[in-house]
Amino acid sequence: MKIEELHHIYKNCKSVCTDTRKLQKGDIYFALKGDNFDGNKFAKDALGNGANYCVIDDVSLKTLSEKFILVDDVLVILQQLANYHRKQVSYPIIALTGSNGKTTTKELIYNVLSSNYKVKATKGNLNNHIGVPLTLLSFTEDLDFGIVEMGANHLEEIEFLCTIAEPDFGLITNFGKAHLEGFGGIDGVIKGKSELYNYLRENNKIAFINTDDEKQIEQIGSYTKRSSFGSSKESDCVISFESANTFVHVSYDNAIIESKLIGNYNYSNIAVAIAIGEYFEVPSPKIKNAIEAYQPDNNRSEITNIKTNKIILDAYNANPTSMLAALNYFKQLEADKKYIFLGDMFELGAYAKVEHQAIVDFAEANFKKNIYLVGENFYNTKTNPSTYTYLSFEDLEKTLKEASINNSTLLIKGSRGMALERVLDIL
Repeated sequence: MKIEELHHIYKNCKSVCTDTRKLQKGDIYFALKGDNFDGNKFAKDALGNGANYCVIDDVSLKTLSEKFILVDDVLVILQQLANYHRKQVSYPIIALTGSNGKTTTKELIYNVLSSNYKVKATKGNLNNHIGVPLTLLSFTEDLDFGIVEMGANHLEEIEFLCTIAEPDFGLITNFGKAHLEGFGGIDGVIKGKSELYNYLRENNKIAFINTDDEKQIEQIGSYTKRSSFGSSKESDCVISFESANTFVHVSYDNAIIESKLIGNYNYSNIAVAIAIGEYFEVPSPKIKNAIEAYQPDNNRSEITNIKTNKIILDAYNANPTSMLAALNYFKQLEADKKYIFLGDMFELGAYAKVEHQAIVDFAEANFKKNIYLVGENFYNTKTNPSTYTYLSFEDLEKTLKEASINNSTLLIKGSRGMALERVLDIL
């Protein structure tokens, strides 16, 4: 079947589904395969549950129903269909990547643009070789903008995602020590994320550049098709950091924008959303209202109160750059009594030992007590006698159930696999 024919079928279906547990009547089901599953095995269930069609790559199923569409590789066809669909839409696609803050930045941009336009964006963090196609296929013809988040843990991944999404505008939140194992070090991270810049240059598209980030200036080079933002008066959009105690406040267009985001590291995420809003002529009052209305969730930069304690919950994910930024923020935060709970950082490979030790050294130099470290990597670091280390969360749990923590401010941060938000249940 030609991709044009498949696109016609897709257009007459309710939506795209890759998980029969979430299937809605009228969907087109794509039977993806993974290391531990084969979507072909659920194709008959998909039809029984109301799917209009099932795209499969198991030839033994083809004769069972005329609604089975046999292809060589379901994933490849999904990606090709997404790219074909992207070519049919006439509105701009904005792509973003970076080591930290992608999802928060995406949500901020969405809030700002949707205050004045009809916009759709990546749901959650569906930002990989499957998520990006699904995002594109969720875009309808009646939009004004589409926002696509792109994640990567190795070289050439952003380059590949750009060939699918073909963005008109792009931005990189930052370059940090994330996925060092896959990228082979920080230089690999910079090279990998900069594949978005390469695409924009090669296709004469526009890059949003943070003038406060020297690495971004260096990586974009002399490419002139850009829109700049930052504290420099020479920026196209001038925005300045005001404070972050507790929440981030920024100055823009003779007004102070009071966000509900914590940590001065969120300044740049807010700034790019403001800059994009200004570029696309969203009125300043709407930009201000959109930023101030954004409420972080899903364990990202959340502040919550439990009994007499204030909790800074940033446990969705972690890498050396984001963890150091969180500790720096916590150091500057005014509070009488502080507790720190840190969980292992994943995907660091050969860099794991030195990076975990660096975090420990910084924490102990700036916080003399109440430091709790969880996970195999942190457990094997060299620590002061006053620092508590635990091989597993269950070991920490035993201590917390016996502890009395009151009238304190707590920072909780770790990689997703550590699920440190469980501390809240104990408290």
